[in-house]
Amino acid sequence: MINEPIDLKSALSSFDQLWSPRIVTQVNDYDVRVTKVAGVHVWHVHENTDEFFLVLDGELGIGLRDGEDEGERVVVLPKGSVFVVPRGVEHRPFSTDGASILLFEPTGTSTVGDRHDPVPAHVDATTGHALG
Repeated sequence: MINEPIDLKSALSSFDQLWSPRIVTQVNDYDVRVTKVAGVHVWHVHENTDEFFLVLDGELGIGLRDGEDEGERVVVLPKGSVFVVPRGVEHRPFSTDGASILLFEPTGTSTVGDRHDPVPAHVDATTGHALG
């Protein structure tokens, strides 16, 4: 990684693909990723790590299934909001009008988790791409 400041707006403008995160830097054993999203991701679970979301622009919804008999719920994150999906919780991010988000995840974490529904063609199943 470069030892220079990173402008997130410029980082986001360097690619167009949706649901395809770019690694902007690393903190210890974690990637700091930015991505553009629109539409619906895939239901998935990260068994061994929490997932941190920060909405940089737009609005992000996250469907949650806690595995208990409570069913599903949705959290809505407007611009500037953060939310952590705890490890082991099935979730599905979505955005009706599009959003840009920043994620903290352990290096090597798959965007579709450890188990998931079938991955639609518009979702990039990756551990992140280098920026630029």
